[in-house]
Parts: sequence; structure tokens; C-alpha cells
Amino acid sequence: MPDAVQPELPTQWHATPTPAGATVDRDWWRNFGSDELADLVQSAEQQSLDLAAAEARVRQAAATERMASAALWPSLTGEGEAARSGRLGGSAEVSGSSVGAGLAASYEVDLWGRLRANRAGALASLQASTFDRDALRLSVTAAVASTWLQMVALRERITIGESHLATAERLLALIEARARAGAATSLEVVRQRGLLASQRRALASVRQQAEDVRTALLVLLGQTQLPASRSKRLADLSLPLINAGLPAELLSRRPDIARAEARLAAANADVLAARAALLPSLNLDARVGGSDSSLHRVFENPIYSLAAALSAPIFNAGRLAAGRDLAEARREELLASYRQSIVTAFGEVETAVNATRRLDEQVAAQAEELAHAERALVLAESRYRAGAETPIVLLDSQRSLYATQDAATQLKLARLQAAVALYRALGGGWSHAGKNSPAAARPRTTP
Repeated sequence: MPDAVQPELPTQWHATPTPAGATVDRDWWRNFGSDELADLVQSAEQQSLDLAAAEARVRQAAATERMASAALWPSLTGEGEAARSGRLGGSAEVSGSSVGAGLAASYEVDLWGRLRANRAGALASLQASTFDRDALRLSVTAAVASTWLQMVALRERITIGESHLATAERLLALIEARARAGAATSLEVVRQRGLLASQRRALASVRQQAEDVRTALLVLLGQTQLPASRSKRLADLSLPLINAGLPAELLSRRPDIARAEARLAAANADVLAARAALLPSLNLDARVGGSDSSLHRVFENPIYSLAAALSAPIFNAGRLAAGRDLAEARREELLASYRQSIVTAFGEVETAVNATRRLDEQVAAQAEELAHAERALVLAESRYRAGAETPIVLLDSQRSLYATQDAATQLKLARLQAAVALYRALGGGWSHAGKNSPAAARPRTTP
């Protein structure tokens, strides 16, 4: 693809200098250190119905390419016939049987390259289908990883919610005991019960989200049953360090960019074919055969014929010209799509790199906030037991700790999902195989 059609990319990422870390490999999901995630991704690659459909589209494109290649060769047809004739009046002079056999060959001379352009377009479409399958595989594996991380996070949030529910129940018992002893008011009891109900509602909402995410994961896997989870906490997972490389490397690392480039190449070939269709075409035909009343004498006196026909479009109400204009407009559209795919890929990497850096800062601050919230609840409860603190402070401390722990889990999830997004944005270890691609590697004879 000429460099002129590619938007200019910077030499470095804007969000941050190229970070130190491992380069992206094909099995990037193993860097999270979870065998369960690795098993789920492998299952998705084998059983995803979306990937199965993409594989079928590749086979369709391969068949189309073979059909386009076959048009460059002559076609040979065998002919056979048997006939019997007679006069209805019964005259024997015109009665009898005959058999015939022959071979007919036809060939269109590709004067202006229309057939070669059709074949080139079909080959580019095959490559585009292959790259589309690879892009879909990357999307599916990234979606499985991100969804699984979300499922683990929701289970952790459920555990946090259950723990705080138990704490709220314990403190409610304490307040009720103080109220019976005359050391607390009924308002304190009502407020604590309201907090307890609020936490039950929040816990039910998180459980609903967990079930929905589990269903989404099943859909990605193309299954109806999910193996028992072996991961309990996000903290058990490894946070990979990723080398983003250089912006220019995206052109060979993203299957969606390769797909857009192949579609543009197919459009260029379609333009050439549409232009050639406006010019004359030359067809050669040859036939040899014979006929006789007896089968074994059919080829005793064979007859052959040779013909060449030159035809040129004269009037078709502008249909061929409109086809040319359609192909050129389609090429312009795909050129814009190709450039947009590069810009989009650059933006996705910038966003993912920026997210990893900023989320690291948030996680660090959140850890300090969580430590203070835990200490605040301990102090508030101790002072409340001693009668030195108001129930409002105790309620606020409970709410603050629950919200802080829940936010900490969601930040961990966001950081891990940012790593998944960065792996995906960098192509997930894919590389433009070029001459090693399935379409290019397949042996093909040329007339």
C-alpha cells in the first residue's frame, strides 16, 4: 500500500514514553497468571460460534477466488447426443437413429486485464476475510478476558457486601442493646436498620450483575454451562507490564488494519475490472465431433470448427459506466476507512496507555483512602461503645468503608481491564504474515 494513503503517525506515544516491559505475544492472556482464564480463552477459540462463522466466510472467499482464477483458463465441454427420427406416415426413407459426440472449447482472451483484475480482487478479498477472522479472534479473546475479570470482581464485591452486611447486623444488635438499656434512641435504631436495608439492596444489585456477566461469558464461549470458578480475588492475579512499542509498528500488528488494506486492494482491482469491461472482448471457440447411425463410426469422419468473436459494448444505457463509477466511489470509501482504521488504532493505544498510567495513580491513592476508612470505622465503633461518639459518625464510617472497599475492587478491575485493552489495541501478538498468509501460501498456477 503506498505510504501516501497512510496518515502520518508520531514517533512516540503522546500519553507516555514507551514503557518498559514484555512485548505482546500470541498467548498474552497467560501473563495474568490464571489457568482458569487460559482455559476459558482456549475454549472460546475452539467453540465460539462467531469464530466458526468467520471460518466459514474464509472458505467462501477461498472458493470465490478459485472461481475467479478458473476464468483465466479455457473451458472444455464434452458433448453427446442420440436421436431417432421418422415420418408419421411410416415412410422408412426418413426413419433411423443417430448418435453424436464431440468436444467444445472456449477461451476469453484477457486483452485488457479484466479477468486478471477479477482474480486479484478475489485474492485480496480472501486475504481480507482471513484478517477479519483474525481480528474477530482477537476481539473474542479480549472480550472473554475482560468479562471474566469482571465476573471475578463482582464475586469479590459480593464477598465485601456480605461482610459489611454482617458488620451492619452486628452494629444493629449493639445499638438495639443500648436502646433497651436507655443509652440509645429509637432514631439511632431506625437509621441503622435503614443502612442495613440499603446494604441488602446494594448486595442484591451486585448479585444480579454477577449473574448477567456470567451469562455474557457463556454467550462468548458458545456454551450453556460454565465450569466452577477457581479464582476468588483480583489480588491473586498478576498485573503484566506491557511494552507498547512504536506507533508505526501498529501497521503490521493490527489485523483490522490489514483487513482494511486488503479491502482497499480488492476495490482497486474492481476499478480496473470495471474499466476493462468498457472495452472490446475477444472470445475463441473450437469444436470437434462427429455423428453416425452407429456408435463405433461416430469419429470416422470428424468435423471441426474454429471461431473468433470480437464484441464491444455500443449501447447499454450507461450501465457499464455506472459500474465503473460505482467501483471508483467504493474505492474512495474504503480508502477513507483504511485511513480511519489507522487513526482509530492509534487512538485506542493512546487511550489504553493513558488508562494504565492514570489508574496506577488512582489505585495508589485508593489504597491510602481504604486504610484511613478502615481505621475510621474501628475508632468510631470504639468511641460509640464508650458513649463518646454520635451515631451519625458511626453510620458515616460504615458507609464510607463499604464504598471505599467497593471502589477499590472496581479500580483493580479497571486496571486489569486496561491491560486487556492495551493488549487488544496492540494487536494481541498478531503480525502481518505477508507471504506466509494462508491466501499467499496456497499454491496457484497461472496461465
